[in-house]
Amino acid sequence: MAEPPAGPPPASASSEQTRLKGHIGHLTEQEEKALIEFKKISADQGVYLPESSTQRASHDDGTLVRYLRARRFVPQDALVQFKDTEHWRKENNLDALYERIDIDDYQEARSVYPQWTGRRDRRGIPVYLYEIGKLDSKKMIAYSQATSKSKAKGPSPSRMLRLFALYENLTRFVMPLCSAVPGRPNPETPVDQSNNIVDISRVGLKQFWNLRSHMQDASQLATAHYPETLDRIFIIGAPSFFPTVWGWIKKWFDPITTSKIFILSQDQVKPTLSAFMDVSSIPKKYGGDLDFECGMMPSIDPEIRKCLDLKNPKLEGLFLTGPTRWVDGSEGDMVALSVGSIGGKPHKEAVATMHSWAVRTATGSSNFQRLHSDYFQKMDSNSGSSPLTYEATAATQSRPQSRGDAKPQASMKPPPPPQAQQPPEAPPPAPSIEQFKAPQPQIQTQQMPPPSAPSMPTQSQFPNAIIPESQSTLPNGSTIKSEPASLDGSTDLQNGGAAPPKSIAMPAPELHRMETQYMTPATEPSELQKFP
Repeated sequence: MAEPPAGPPPASASSEQTRLKGHIGHLTEQEEKALIEFKKISADQGVYLPESSTQRASHDDGTLVRYLRARRFVPQDALVQFKDTEHWRKENNLDALYERIDIDDYQEARSVYPQWTGRRDRRGIPVYLYEIGKLDSKKMIAYSQATSKSKAKGPSPSRMLRLFALYENLTRFVMPLCSAVPGRPNPETPVDQSNNIVDISRVGLKQFWNLRSHMQDASQLATAHYPETLDRIFIIGAPSFFPTVWGWIKKWFDPITTSKIFILSQDQVKPTLSAFMDVSSIPKKYGGDLDFECGMMPSIDPEIRKCLDLKNPKLEGLFLTGPTRWVDGSEGDMVALSVGSIGGKPHKEAVATMHSWAVRTATGSSNFQRLHSDYFQKMDSNSGSSPLTYEATAATQSRPQSRGDAKPQASMKPPPPPQAQQPPEAPPPAPSIEQFKAPQPQIQTQQMPPPSAPSMPTQSQFPNAIIPESQSTLPNGSTIKSEPASLDGSTDLQNGGAAPPKSIAMPAPELHRMETQYMTPATEPSELQKFP
């Protein structure tokens, strides 16, 4: 019998070259050719609709590349799985099912499967927790009975249709949100995977046996229809009989997924987890500071929360624990739309927004280039609003896409500078995954040359810019402020101790980007009725 994969991931697993291999923005020439060929044969088979001048592509490049990675970039092999998935989705009418799933059914399913902690690792990948010990026989019998009475019907069993909704939430809500948050490494690559902490402590052999079908459902659904959405699984608290259990667990996964499973001993848990995520994002029971257990509402990390505007705090639970998807807002915002049904009645409500300026900070771009000076003046004149700012440490070149490559749009003339105000303090740059590899991390910086002509600065002039002076004046009258070097090592050590600029008070530069492809287009005006 093959032994389970004991020990933490090798050091090479955290290297940039390893973790970005086969992902958007880092494809080899051969992989790019495979993507082109995959699109062509998929279109020929009628399961993929290329982008045209009047419509988006039916599938984003990130999704297509996931199928290619799962089949080692062999287009014909990827087509077999992709075609099967598209048939399965159509046969079960899954898009409509996600829109109308009973929210109580959804939350019951969420309670017995991995749950998003609300946190990300240092690469920006969402972290999920699965505590198997909480799935006692009483809980599982109740869930099984509720599933059998579910109104969600289709060729697939109702328990699988509930589970499908959880994967849809991962790909349509959590991943796009994590991709758009400023400050993550490699923003050119969309977040298309998740990390899972699986706690199997205090689980007996009988409980494992009783749960085998339940856990097998999740692994088979992911392998068949949501390939390559798993970055790695950390198994914690493995009992002495686990080698026996591993013999039939490994049959649920393909070899690629099996290679991503790591079983940690008690003394390996905190060192391994802290190598991939901040201690503040590790649950307390595993040596971190995060107060989170399965069954609790996700504890959104500060970097995400400061980008979101939750219009009604009472809806936060629905926003984070119910079926949600993103739509394009009318002013370039990302709008979170809560869907499903409550008490048998359809539910559709805009519950939160990521304002276009926050999105622009993350992506170096705007949505459809539809923004105009009236919008900025409205934002600046709103009561209690702060001047529009860019955080230089978070600015990036392009936003990862999720619904196909789109054509660049013509940029618009920027509005006049708003009245100068004191910009808000910005947090220190997000730590890099490379930090755990050496006692003193080295932060890569780029010296920004002084402007030589009185022209409007562009986004590309400011990525991670380091300006030694305490204040510099741009030709258009805008100012850039920096803090003195701190004593805690958080400032730029390669630039004579000068700190990164905390924020840049400036009007919107000319922005060049692709269309926002993460969100589902609003299908009717009522979807955005709460966000004029």
